[in-house]
Parts: sequence; structure tokens; C-alpha cells
Amino acid sequence: MERGMAENFQEKVRVRLMTEGDLDAVVNIDEKVLGEKRFGYWRRKIDFHGEKSEVTGFVAEFEGRIVGFILGEISGREFRVPATIGWIDTIGIDPAYQRKGLASALLDQVINNFRQRGVETVYTLVNWSSWDLLQFYKKAGFTRGDMINLELRI
Repeated sequence: MERGMAENFQEKVRVRLMTEGDLDAVVNIDEKVLGEKRFGYWRRKIDFHGEKSEVTGFVAEFEGRIVGFILGEISGREFRVPATIGWIDTIGIDPAYQRKGLASALLDQVINNFRQRGVETVYTLVNWSSWDLLQFYKKAGFTRGDMINLELRI
């Protein structure tokens, strides 16, 4: 996409807080990306308890249609992780709208929301073989953190 076209597209994108009414759109985007419909999974995962919620979700709308979403969470002091830690859980972009700046716009929004709520550090987990996602986070300023992901296959 040419630069002028990308800027025109981004001007038409609206990023807003996720609501319960956005659940079907989130499920549909997730299904397009993963090839599996997971309504029950998303219904349990998305927490809609207002401003007191530790879960933060945003959607990106283009021409009235939801084309992307992000879900983050503020640490609730699990595993002795302080409440000043935010986690990026999931970014989902409709494949027809990928590589147009939506993920960056959503990430900026959730980080600004975290900052306003006292978060000082943001973490996420990325599969080592997900090169595009690793590059996306690197471009956004993420570096390797001090925590180590441990795994035990049983």
C-alpha cells in the first residue's frame, strides 16, 4: 500500500474500548486467523466489569466494521508480580486488514491506557518461531525481559 493510501486508511480507523457487543466480531476475526471458532473461549476470556476491571480491550473499526482488537491485563499481583505490570494478551487483526498499522494503533492505545492506570512495564509472550510478531514488538520498542518462560511437557 502506498504511503498516501495508508494514511487515508488510518484516518478512517476508529479505535475504541471493547464492549460486550463486540464479542461476535472478536470471535470472527480469531476464526479467520486461527481457522477455529472459539466463542466459549472468548466469552470466558473477555471481562466486562467496567473501569475497575484489570482487563483492558480495544477494537479498531473501519467503515463501521470491527477489523482488529487487542486485549491486555494489569497484573493482579500473581506470582509476586507487582500491580505496575501490564500484559499484552492477544492482538487480532482481520487478515484482509493486516500490515496497515492497525496493530500498532491498538498497541499504542492499550499502552496509553496502562500508563494512565499506573503501569510501568508491559510484558507479552511470543512464540520463538513467530518472526513477524517478534519484529512487530521489536519495532514497538519491546526487548527481551528478565522473566523466563518455563515449560514441562507431560
